[in-house]
Amino acid sequence: MFNIPGSRFFMESEKLKVNEIYKSIQGETSFVGLPFVLVRLTGCHLRCSYCDTEYAFYEGKEISIPEIIRTVESLNTHHVLVTGGEPLDQKQCKTLIAALLDAGHEVLVETSGAHSIRDCPRGAHYIVDVKTPSSKMTHKNYPNMVEELLPHDEVKFVIGTREDYTFSKEFVKHHDLNKICPVLFSPVFGKMEYKTLVGWILEDKLPVRFQIQLHKHVWEPTARGV
Repeated sequence: MFNIPGSRFFMESEKLKVNEIYKSIQGETSFVGLPFVLVRLTGCHLRCSYCDTEYAFYEGKEISIPEIIRTVESLNTHHVLVTGGEPLDQKQCKTLIAALLDAGHEVLVETSGAHSIRDCPRGAHYIVDVKTPSSKMTHKNYPNMVEELLPHDEVKFVIGTREDYTFSKEFVKHHDLNKICPVLFSPVFGKMEYKTLVGWILEDKLPVRFQIQLHKHVWEPTARGV
């Protein structure tokens, strides 16, 4: 299964701290609604004001990469999301992504936008979260993130205020971001009215995709493992 030249020994011996692995639907991105296995890794060096997965900062247990792959395979789903926390805070995450790709999965990686993705396995789709002002983490945005994006990646802006929207709009226009990859505008759940954000997007004729966190409408917003 682990057909990655020169990496088998490393994979067998290395572990990742994992918060949870479960089967659900994808709640965001252009893959929304599809069955997915979510692999949530523990840890994040950011502290965004609107974070909804604070439980992943510290909770979790050490699991070997082969064991993670076996758990994913047992759930019998083609698509896999590697998320957190911030999954790229753990250096072994790159090996996990490569192993999932090698096992034949289509892989999405949700990352905070604070890390370079240049040396990550580029067969995966990277969902890069550009931090907006209300997150209080804009200083963590990796300065060369745009240059590292590929057409199958996606960029997400989480918007809770008009200032966030203006920041995001200007970022998209300055970088011609929609010509590089899909762009997602996501309202902060419970804070930004959906119709307000939709109205701004339509008024400014922005070539972006409005999205909501679908899973929070299927289950309770604070539900875990679904």
